[in-house]
Amino acid sequence: MFQKSLIAVSLFAILASPAPAAASDRQSAHAPHGQLLNAHDFEQLTDLYKRLIVAENNHDIAAVKPLFWVSPDALFVAKTATAAEGNWAGFWGTDVVLQHLEELYRAGPFRIDPAYDKEKIVPLSRDVAQTYVPVSITVAYAGQTATPKPFLMILEWVRTTNGWRVATDIALPIPPAPHD
Repeated sequence: MFQKSLIAVSLFAILASPAPAAASDRQSAHAPHGQLLNAHDFEQLTDLYKRLIVAENNHDIAAVKPLFWVSPDALFVAKTATAAEGNWAGFWGTDVVLQHLEELYRAGPFRIDPAYDKEKIVPLSRDVAQTYVPVSITVAYAGQTATPKPFLMILEWVRTTNGWRVATDIALPIPPAPHD
């Protein structure tokens, strides 16, 4: 039930969220939102997101692991190894998520370059927040050419007894603009 609720809240937040804040609006994007989160929470989430990106770019699964929520409901949405597997899928559970990330790291080039100035943190409750960041991802997995491609990286964070942890990691590919 929690899994379905988290997905529903995530989708609602994605659809209902305004466009990402411009660089000049960065301070207001991190101001407490209805007092659901305090300034320290925003600082922690910003820091943890940067730590996650550094660890992933270094292919350091040992540094990535403690940043993820330990739960069978942890979710990573990503490309599958083969089109027969559905091409894109949800990978459920902390161990499965970490295993898939390791496969991405071993496959060859893997790099995430975030537009940190466009980061938006949206509090969904006192214990759930969303990080929205446009990124460029370079990956050579499942036959992909390792060229940077635009994505929206959407993370759901949950507050645990050990601090904030990534519950959901969705890298949403941005399709090319249509040709007129």
